[in-house]
Amino acid sequence: MSQPLGGWRRPAGAAPAPESEPSRTPLDRLLLDWRGALERAVAYLTALGLPEDVREPLGREAVERALGEAEGHSAISDAVDATEDVVEERWPLASAPPLAGAERFAAWRLALWQTGAVPSAGAPLQGPQPLAATPPILRGHMTPERYHGRRLGEWRRRRGWREAEASRVKPPAQKWRRRGRIRRVLLALLVVIPSIAAGAFFLEVLPGRGIGSLELVLSFFFGALFGWLMVGFWTALFGFFVLLRRGDKFAIQRTKPPEQGPIDPAARTALVVPICDEPVERVFAGLRAVWASLARTGHQGGFDCFVLSDSTNPSTCVDEEEAWATWRREAPGPGHIYYRRRHVRRKRKSGNIADFCRRFGRRYRYMIVLDADSVMSGEAIVQLVRLMEGRPDVGIIQSAPAVVRARSLFARMQQFAARLYGPMFAAGMHYWQLGDSPFWGHNAIIRVAPFMAHCGLPRLSGKPPLGGDILSHDFVEAALLGRAGFSVWLAFDLPGSYEEGPETLLEEMKRDRRWCQGNLQHLRLLFTGGVWATHRALFLNGVFSYVSALLWLGFLAASTAEALLWALRGPDYFPAGQQLFPTWPVWRPEWAMSLVGVVALVLFLPKILAVGLAVARRQSGNFGGVGALLVSVVLETLATALLAPIRMAFYCRFVLSNLVGRAVSWQGGSDEEETSWGQALRRHGPDALVATVWAYTVYTLHPEAFFWLIPVAAALILSVPFSVWMSHRKLGDRARAAHIFQTPEERVPPPEIRQLEAGMRALHAASARRPDGLTRAIVDPGVNALHTAMLRGPRALAARLRARRQSLAARAVAKGLDALTASERRILLSDAAGLREAHAAVWRLEDADAAHRWGL
Repeated sequence: MSQPLGGWRRPAGAAPAPESEPSRTPLDRLLLDWRGALERAVAYLTALGLPEDVREPLGREAVERALGEAEGHSAISDAVDATEDVVEERWPLASAPPLAGAERFAAWRLALWQTGAVPSAGAPLQGPQPLAATPPILRGHMTPERYHGRRLGEWRRRRGWREAEASRVKPPAQKWRRRGRIRRVLLALLVVIPSIAAGAFFLEVLPGRGIGSLELVLSFFFGALFGWLMVGFWTALFGFFVLLRRGDKFAIQRTKPPEQGPIDPAARTALVVPICDEPVERVFAGLRAVWASLARTGHQGGFDCFVLSDSTNPSTCVDEEEAWATWRREAPGPGHIYYRRRHVRRKRKSGNIADFCRRFGRRYRYMIVLDADSVMSGEAIVQLVRLMEGRPDVGIIQSAPAVVRARSLFARMQQFAARLYGPMFAAGMHYWQLGDSPFWGHNAIIRVAPFMAHCGLPRLSGKPPLGGDILSHDFVEAALLGRAGFSVWLAFDLPGSYEEGPETLLEEMKRDRRWCQGNLQHLRLLFTGGVWATHRALFLNGVFSYVSALLWLGFLAASTAEALLWALRGPDYFPAGQQLFPTWPVWRPEWAMSLVGVVALVLFLPKILAVGLAVARRQSGNFGGVGALLVSVVLETLATALLAPIRMAFYCRFVLSNLVGRAVSWQGGSDEEETSWGQALRRHGPDALVATVWAYTVYTLHPEAFFWLIPVAAALILSVPFSVWMSHRKLGDRARAAHIFQTPEERVPPPEIRQLEAGMRALHAASARRPDGLTRAIVDPGVNALHTAMLRGPRALAARLRARRQSLAARAVAKGLDALTASERRILLSDAAGLREAHAAVWRLEDADAAHRWGL
């Protein structure tokens, strides 16, 4: 309704209105005052959103009334006062609460903003409707679980372990549980036996045949890393067979086909979207697309949407409120759209969800958690609800979201890899885990009552990073639900679930640093009483995904030390001390090449199977055709080989920094553009320097060993330009034009993604030249009325504190928001009276420079 763009904003480059000069005649000064007052009055009417044909007449009427009364005040101030009186007389406010002064006209502005259109002349304006940002509170309990001990060994003490083990609910015997145990034992054998064999074979490949301690260390590292590769290999292989057979009989969607038709009205579901300083346009464009897709299913009436904000940036908070209120005003159909911003932001995202559950959880049977970059189709959402209705024993159903909307070359490569290989790995994960699957924190449906009863998270003893709030809470919540007797399933074949990925390598590393800290905390919870073994294995798997980088680094360091020792002092012919005959080094290059071949098979066979599956299912056209698909796989494989050592270096730093007690802040998402050369040098430069020294040293002392290190050293040396080039969106656009890294969602975008893109363009066009949110909360009449109405009711403040707030608002008006600190801006944003006073003062500014700072 309000029009900050082109409304009260002075055109870019326009000079402030000149002040009157003492040398002017009284008539000239009166004319100048009249013009300035008229300009301000028309600007205020424009900001109110009144039609163009009534602004000039109303402005003249207001100025004439102001000058005619001649109260001795400034012309501009009197004109703005008269403008408020004129518009209230033209459109009187009906059914308004008994208010006076600034609060009365704030109610009028809010009513006009909510109406969305100016009534006909003389027609009363209906009073402002209650904002109802949230439904009435229906409190419930979500008590944190008890946590015992600081160290891993303390779970054995006293009765804590026995009590927790006894508290584990024994679910009824089901076929999938017995089959799941058999499958996991098979996986353990398929991983452990080849790992031991690989480590033993590696000892035989070494020239010294593994007699020295360094060779034993190398063998251990190689066996452990080979086992880590085998987990992914067997997961992909069995996932391939699951997809080839078009499903698994134990899949959640096959256990009990949900009935079609109306959903039980009592099965109300909340779409819960926790955000924290996220790009507002992306968040609300995505939610609008989801809501519209849900409306097309005809089941929207059984759903409510909650935007749960933990944002702290004042401008972002105002943007969120305005986007929510605009969406709620424009959204047709049943269902409600709510917004809540927490004032006490405890436990980050998990605390935000818990706060929702305690306040409103009893109103809903299910909740579907979405991230800020998530999109789900209405059909997928309704299908999840039907599946939960058909399986009362299920606590969570996790979908497998596809990555969409990638722009940079790096992001498009990651999107392609996730889309081509991801379904196979997801099917394999389901094959091993069945009803003991993990929860990934978003794009999933949760049964609210057991979640509230069993998934309250404690604070870990000690300080961060390994103590404090549990960061990677999703795996822990799945484990606690499993302990309570509820199963957690991965709906690997459910279409219509989407998310976005990081656009640059540095953005991905920033995210992985937070995940690393959260996953390492799982070591503290590994022996939590009553947790099923499968969830303990998932804890270890998350830890090993980062700790494996240290094993790889240790393997490289040990192999380098071995090579340098051979170069500096030669082979040790008598490693056992006093022995009769020397031990001669034996080189077996054919054995080494066979070992390299086995590792290559483990790495590349899943890629080959994924390509074969796409061709066999006639889906290669969705990836650009067979030729483009093969080229994309080759390029992705080469890029992944270069990225692996770079990620290894980052992960090692992450793990070591956490182990020495350096925690990271948990911030919201970002909308970063391309990586600059300066950023790349700061983040990758030390690694490139170390790799250069390392490679030169090995080449100088042992040239034969140097060639085995080329893949790792070259990737680290080239990390700076590689990171910059991969972040370029122009290269990503060129690859897309050539059908390289194409995905099915790019070839035929789903309706939800098309609507998201259209919504992003519309919102971006509307906000391109719009001032920041806090400025609008002070200057824009509609936004000011909206934000002050959403704040808590009048607060009784001490006289000294009230005077301090008034002084803060006066300083902001006189000197601009740049004169305030970040904390002062947050204080001003939370003060309804101060914002109304600032709004009135800004529009009545006589000083040309001060008014120009506010765009007047």
